[in-house]
Amino acid sequence: MDNQNNQNGFSYTYSAREQAELKRIREKYTPPTETEDKMERLRRLDAGVTRKAQTVSLFLGIVGVLILGAGMSLCMSDFADILGSYRDRAMVIGVAIGLVGGIIASLAYPIHNLIVRRERKRIAPEIIRLTDELMK
Repeated sequence: MDNQNNQNGFSYTYSAREQAELKRIREKYTPPTETEDKMERLRRLDAGVTRKAQTVSLFLGIVGVLILGAGMSLCMSDFADILGSYRDRAMVIGVAIGLVGGIIASLAYPIHNLIVRRERKRIAPEIIRLTDELMK
């Protein structure tokens, strides 16, 4: 910040970085224009498509991997002793549980794509309407 003597008092000149910071702070307190509202809604709608799909696919993937790990644990550890008389079948049970977990985990990606396609189809008219308004 440079101080310059002026006839009416002091005059301050801010650097480009300070000017940018001032502008950012000022934008927080000025009401948004209609165009900014539409653009923000467009961004929110676009992000919402993948958010739902990511949540579901992450949940399926994590649950599937945990079930797969439980099956591996049953196969590879002394956890079979807990099963008592089924001790000899622990490997078969562990493989079956692991396969179920692997199938659930491998379905996460196709389900993600399915949800994204369905959500895009659902909100497409609103996206097209907003983009048409903003392009005018």
